[in-house]
Amino acid sequence: MNTEEFKNLALSFQCTISIPHFARVAFKVEGRKIFATLKEESNSANILLSLPEQELFCTSDNAIYPVQNKWGTHGWTTFELTKLERAIVLEAMRSAYEEVLKKKARK
Repeated sequence: MNTEEFKNLALSFQCTISIPHFARVAFKVEGRKIFATLKEESNSANILLSLPEQELFCTSDNAIYPVQNKWGTHGWTTFELTKLERAIVLEAMRSAYEEVLKKKARK
């Protein structure tokens, strides 16, 4: 997967927008909650997963691992895009998107 495919995939989710976020592009649901970020120069993305999902994804492939700071302990997970199939990234992104929608509905 490349960065352009990732952008198109992220923006295919209903009510998703992209905005600059530090040295990344962030993808938000309904302009409020970020569920993924993209760092084009490193061909990597961070996707917000539940901790059990993070553990599952990280054990399935060495190109997927927790972000190397406190954000990793909150479920933010790095995906090295050029080493991964679209289906894996889509599954993780769909899960992150749906979780953001659930959190919004609970409020």
